[in-house]
Amino acid sequence: MSDSLQRRYDFIILFDVKDGNPNGDPDAGNLPRIDAETGHGLVTDVSLKRKVRNYIEMKLGGQPPYDIFVKEKAILNQTIDKAYISLGIDLTKDSNDGKKRKDKGKAQGEEVDKGRQFMCQNFYDIRTFGAVLSTGANAGQVRGPVQITFARSIDPIVSLEHSITRMAVTTEADAEKQSGDNRTMGRKFTVPYGLYCAYGFVSAPLANQTGFSEEDLALLWESLTNMFEHDRSAARGLMSTRKLIIFEHSSKMGDIPVQKLFDTVAIKRTNSNKPVRDFSDYDISIARDEIPASVTLIEK
Repeated sequence: MSDSLQRRYDFIILFDVKDGNPNGDPDAGNLPRIDAETGHGLVTDVSLKRKVRNYIEMKLGGQPPYDIFVKEKAILNQTIDKAYISLGIDLTKDSNDGKKRKDKGKAQGEEVDKGRQFMCQNFYDIRTFGAVLSTGANAGQVRGPVQITFARSIDPIVSLEHSITRMAVTTEADAEKQSGDNRTMGRKFTVPYGLYCAYGFVSAPLANQTGFSEEDLALLWESLTNMFEHDRSAARGLMSTRKLIIFEHSSKMGDIPVQKLFDTVAIKRTNSNKPVRDFSDYDISIARDEIPASVTLIEK
């Protein structure tokens, strides 16, 4: 493919939250996720990928080749079944390789390769992040070229708890219990401010296997930059992508270990004597002289 990736990419994404809950933990009453030992806030990779998926689906309408496999209310096995129907492969008969089918309704041999290729071609998130497609009709597994770490706050966060009231009840029985006062109480958790940092990696060899192209890469950068713009909610407060730092290598395998590139980025508070409440309270610097000439620095 002429637009196949020929270079490795590593990137850092910085985003912040103000008066919101960036990623609630359902096992802790939806409190903001936190490192119990250090107090630093956490946002899972799954949460960030969800926002990328939502942006792509919203912009391109969920149509192939930019359909989304893991989306709300999706039944994944049915989606895999539809892939084989589109390919004209009948999984109830003997397999196309002439061998007796071991399990009816389940692909085998070359059929799995065809199913996996079809899924990569039609679903953006599969050829980007990979997927386990071995359930149901079985289309194997896809190792995605793009991987993202958990995001961690630069400084420890403070989790605030707020009491809230609702001036209504849901049922007549609840109204009777309230003796005419329909107020109900609730809780809301917010982080006053937090700047989060996540790391990402794009493997060119794996991209060539899934068909992840230069156009797909451009969409990834766009979605990471704008992923909060159409994902607003009262619970999440004000969230914004503040900076996307991309390191473009000159080869598929890369020119330097990734940690040496990430170490060139320093994030420091401008005033340690007051609480951090805004992005301007941080200074971000990059030691450009420590980056090899073969690696191109891109800032968005």
